Amino acid sequence: MEPVRAVEGRAYPFGLKNADTDLIIPARWLKTVTREGLGRGAFEALRSGDPDNVFDRPDLAGAPIIVAGDNFGCGSSREHAAWALLDMGVKAVIAPSFSDIFSGNAFKNGILTVALPQEQVDRLMEVAETDPISIDLEHQVVTTPFQDRFPFEIDPFRKYCLLNGLDEVALTLESGEAISRYERQLAARRPWLARGTGIAA
Repeated sequence: MEPVRAVEGRAYPFGLKNADTDLIIPARWLKTVTREGLGRGAFEALRSGDPDNVFDRPDLAGAPIIVAGDNFGCGSSREHAAWALLDMGVKAVIAPSFSDIFSGNAFKNGILTVALPQEQVDRLMEVAETDPISIDLEHQVVTTPFQDRFPFEIDPFRKYCLLNGLDEVALTLESGEAISRYERQLAARRPWLARGTGIAA
């Protein structure tokens, strides 16, 4: 996972409340065996039904941020929603609130979720129409070219992992020596468990 320190650029002024994971990536896309290409299916129902939707605006192509409405990512627990956003280039979502499951899936895939009060999200919706937005994870603040400055809270563990690009595998590997030491000690105490594993006492 790539470290996330700052996310800067144009933002999709989406704003829809209760955008569920089926809207983010329809069920028919869940049969894929790879994460690549899921961005084509992201928000498919909106894109096919409205040629003027924000996700197909030429001036916002490749925008790394979505400014969304309340309860973003509700619905099913599909991790494909986070994968689809990543594949379309999204690295952060700003909204008044998020589904817990979506927020967890986003974090595990290196997407920063920023919860801000509705009035601040409304302001960012305005800015997103014409100008870029900056998110500084280290200092936990969202800024605009117009001197807007919106601090946000984030769980310290999630912040640490995102800043250092640590997913669950990388976190486990950080404890590699301690794990090996434990396995050697266990093999010495209970050698019958170590047989055939290649772990030497």
